Amino acid sequence: MTTQRRHGPRRAAALTAALSTLILAAAVGIVLLGGPSQEPAPTGGGPSDGGTAGVGSDDGGSDDGGSAPGATDPDAPDGPAPGGGPVPGSVERTTQCPEATTDVEDSGTLRTALESARPGDVIRLAPGVYEGEFTARAAGTQDAPITLCGDRDAVLDGGEPDGGYTLHLDGASHWHLLGFSVTGGQKGVMLDGTEHSVIEGLAVSDVGDEAIHLRTHSSHNVVVGNHVSGTGLRKPKFGEGIYVGSAESNWEDLTDGAPDTSDENLIEDNRIEGVTAEAVDIKEGTTGGILRNNTFDGSAIDGDDHADSWVDVKGNDWVIEGNTGTGSPADGFQTHEILDGWGTGNVFRHNTADMTGTADDGRGFALTPELENVVECSNEVSGTDQELATTDCVQDADAP
Repeated sequence: MTTQRRHGPRRAAALTAALSTLILAAAVGIVLLGGPSQEPAPTGGGPSDGGTAGVGSDDGGSDDGGSAPGATDPDAPDGPAPGGGPVPGSVERTTQCPEATTDVEDSGTLRTALESARPGDVIRLAPGVYEGEFTARAAGTQDAPITLCGDRDAVLDGGEPDGGYTLHLDGASHWHLLGFSVTGGQKGVMLDGTEHSVIEGLAVSDVGDEAIHLRTHSSHNVVVGNHVSGTGLRKPKFGEGIYVGSAESNWEDLTDGAPDTSDENLIEDNRIEGVTAEAVDIKEGTTGGILRNNTFDGSAIDGDDHADSWVDVKGNDWVIEGNTGTGSPADGFQTHEILDGWGTGNVFRHNTADMTGTADDGRGFALTPELENVVECSNEVSGTDQELATTDCVQDADAP
């Protein structure tokens, strides 16, 4: 096994992009969640297919099925949902449900609680299986979010993998999903037009397509400490773990043809395994998020001309740092330019890629094309004789 830390020359354009992103990251705020906290640590059919979700002909992704009432509303906004604010920079983790205002123990009482939710409500799930599909549309506030929480033995079960969305935040804001399990359905947890919400400590497994999806201008959200496994039961090419935005080919249906600006989201400390497509797919149209300290096991990635890496970044100005991956069929981290002006300005730093068993020409970091993306020399690649990346790395932007 070899370990590489290849040091190449600085390039002015790449360094400029890196410094710009660091300035953004330094300006971020802190998301404060109620209840006790701990340091972040990893926790244990539609009308058409919409194309493939990976290299080359990435013109569809997994936005091909299920209903999305908020997303397809003709009065939906053309730009980011109101609220604004920078991407959250760090998260205080919550270890247990706050004191409940509503206890639910079956599907009927859960639906009623979701429909009548008001700012500050804490809906606590009793242990058991909640069969069906569940939708929340209420809005909390920054000071009084709405919490849906339960232990892992509280399970939302969406049924067959060609069904709908097991849990759907549709035009909601300031929600906190905490601790319970989600299984079944075509998609596990779907956010449409959702802002300032937290998906924390869930176990999402055995779904038809992707596990967690932030879509149609869902911005300033946090996805932290979740365990994702067993995706792609309906169609492996749509089996992403965490999916941000939507493919350009779906913008006409979802966002009236405008880019899906699902911007400035934080994805941190998630464990993603047993997925049949990318662990994390970041679509064109998205900007300024952070993908940090996640663990990827790509040994189940199908790799059949649609997915061959843990992470595929097609958006702009993302920071991808501190992630660890094993078991990819080809590359570790990729960028792609699906549309002019997209797939650039992304910074990769302090990531660890174990390429043991990958394709002979697989790289830890494959930029196609390079554009203004930056691969810092702080990244490490092992298990291959190939170079660290398809481009020269630059010295760490924060080094003297």
